[in-house]
Amino acid sequence: MAEAQAGYGTGKRKGAVAKVQLQSGSGEIIVNDKPLNEYVHRYSLIQMVREPFRATDTVGQYDVEAEVLGGGIVGQAGALRHGIAKALVKDNEEFRTILSQAGLLTRDARVKERKHAGFRKARRAKQFSKR
Repeated sequence: MAEAQAGYGTGKRKGAVAKVQLQSGSGEIIVNDKPLNEYVHRYSLIQMVREPFRATDTVGQYDVEAEVLGGGIVGQAGALRHGIAKALVKDNEEFRTILSQAGLLTRDARVKERKHAGFRKARRAKQFSKR
């Protein structure tokens, strides 16, 4: 990264953590050394990652370089979105109200509940047989 860093943000969602670096640029998003379209194949998740730029009307103004660890593809996309939103606020404090009203700065703390003994899943009990 030769250009000056515009903002840095760490985003989290489920078991995923995204370290996001923002630079002024042409709107290119690189995740784990791959373009976003190659890394995330689902259109809805690509739209989710780009949501902070649409909310702040900065589409195509920043380049993103991110490293994502842990979780699945949906959790990673959510972590990317959260990290991008936090990095935008670091670069420009005026974006805070817009992004917080859109709910993009809030860390979604929901994680999968562990399996409990005697159950099939966390809360799904074994099937009851009367006879």
